[in-house]
Amino acid sequence: MSSVKSIAVLTSGGDSQGMNAAVRAVVRSALYHGLEVYGVQRGYQGLLNNDLRQMDLRSVGDIIQRGGTILQTARCKEFLSPEGQQQGADVLRDRGIDGLVVIGGDGSYQGANKLSKLGIKTMALPGTIDNDIPFTDFTIGFDTAVSIVVDAINKLRDTMTSHERSSIVEVMGRRCGDIALFAGLASGAETIIVPEVPFDIDLVANRMKDNFHSGKRHSIIVVAEGASTGDEIGRGLMERCDVDPRVTVLGHVQRGGNPTHNDRILASQLGDFAVRMLMEGKSGKGCGIIRGELTLTDIEKVVNTKKPFNMELYNLALRLSL
Repeated sequence: MSSVKSIAVLTSGGDSQGMNAAVRAVVRSALYHGLEVYGVQRGYQGLLNNDLRQMDLRSVGDIIQRGGTILQTARCKEFLSPEGQQQGADVLRDRGIDGLVVIGGDGSYQGANKLSKLGIKTMALPGTIDNDIPFTDFTIGFDTAVSIVVDAINKLRDTMTSHERSSIVEVMGRRCGDIALFAGLASGAETIIVPEVPFDIDLVANRMKDNFHSGKRHSIIVVAEGASTGDEIGRGLMERCDVDPRVTVLGHVQRGGNPTHNDRILASQLGDFAVRMLMEGKSGKGCGIIRGELTLTDIEKVVNTKKPFNMELYNLALRLSL
């Protein structure tokens, strides 16, 4: 019989679509197995403030389709200190909580890792639109964010075609260019600029000139914010080509909206998996999915590993963007 009788769940850092589906899965799986489950309000800040509320089936009713997170989220500088981390662990012990599920990105994983080292049983779920967490093919929210970007590019291409104008679309991704890569490939963008691959503005300009001379009067350039800004790319092209590209910064709209069915299913799988692994005595693990199989990886390893860039897809995009 499992020694875990009570668990808590929190969402931390930037929100992503599907976090609510993950919270729902954690709560319902815990209740199915006869556990008490608590929701921590506003991430690690709420943990330090002892802001935990017991959850039941009604707490997570009608949320699987909603974006954002019902638990709210916040960044917490106090939790970065050893004193703050110890305080968080003490709160969980004082409340009689045996395990914690953390949903978030890299910073959230680092917090979960610290709590694990302090003896708290932890599981971390990848909740970020950037898809920058290693040891999982996809993160919760990534599929929805890509769908939003593709939809925006489709609409921009309509008007750019009408005006025979080029468009630069700046998307999120400070250290990981997956949103730009996947959305650019799926929307037929002529150029994709990502942090992982050095780019030469002269080559981008020459490619635009070649397209123009071949009869193409519009083009789409997708740039991840970590590689450059849309304005910088636009200025560089104006200096080298006879073009006046329009820049669209999609910003936080990429984090909003109803999660896709893929994100809802992924979140449901990972949330249930985390609860079952805690009950089996596992701790300090990041939950992921690789080629359809649910996986566990030491959080310590996750936070110290950079996710490899998919050069195969990048090269495919290059070959197809004639």
